[in-house]
Amino acid sequence: MVDSSISAILLPAMFNAAVRAGAAIMQVHGHRDDYEIGLRTDRTPITQADRMAHRTIREALGSTRIPILSEEGREMRFDERRNWELYWLVDPLDGTAEFIDGYNEFTVNIALMAQNRCVAAVIYVPYFEKMYIAGRGLGAALREQVPPSAAAAYTFEELRAAWQPLPLTSSAPHDRLRVAVSRLHCTPETEAHIARLRAERPDLEIVEQGSSYKFCMLAEGTVDYYVRTSQTYEWDTAAGELILAEAGGRTRLLEEDRELRYNEEDLRNPWFVCRSKFCPV
Repeated sequence: MVDSSISAILLPAMFNAAVRAGAAIMQVHGHRDDYEIGLRTDRTPITQADRMAHRTIREALGSTRIPILSEEGREMRFDERRNWELYWLVDPLDGTAEFIDGYNEFTVNIALMAQNRCVAAVIYVPYFEKMYIAGRGLGAALREQVPPSAAAAYTFEELRAAWQPLPLTSSAPHDRLRVAVSRLHCTPETEAHIARLRAERPDLEIVEQGSSYKFCMLAEGTVDYYVRTSQTYEWDTAAGELILAEAGGRTRLLEEDRELRYNEEDLRNPWFVCRSKFCPV
């Protein structure tokens, strides 16, 4: 049922919800007096843009009758969600800290989860008007020139008309290893990990980025490697992990060879590393 519905119904619904959420974010972006910055219970920041994007996605996906687990609904008890067979896993604005600081690679993440595995995903980068799309077993793609729009209503045929398969053909293997790191959440453990890589590849290049856009760059082949040793949640990674996997890359826990798990009682992820299709290490 899910497999046959993804292309015809659910992927366009995700696509349009993300574009509409992007429009809500861009209404606030750059107008600092409207940010209304507060703190969540875990002391991470939240803005008016987060709240507006969450409401927009909830309204856009409401007609699917599929429950939503969102960063802005994180207080939902495990007993309420533990037996969900199908649900949306959403980060309405990933990279809030970077958004506040004036960086532009913030994203909208929407993952469709079936039996606690991501089966379809979109990541929208509204400032750059880029949409990354994947379906499990269906491949991954990039569609550019997708402007934020509160009235987005793309059909499957329209959204697929100009998409480019990932990884991009222009992203040949690099002469030196390109390592993505979090711009605002780098830790001593990340630095030690990179030092070990540098011992083998002294010419490696560090690329600082925020949000799930790092997964998108890996999927493109723009960067090769990403290590994360600071806190992330399931909604930060589910969509990006599938997009990267369908582009030939992989995500594994830092200390054991397995993928991340979802709909856990504790929604915080373990540390992990990601490799692009072209990664030589």
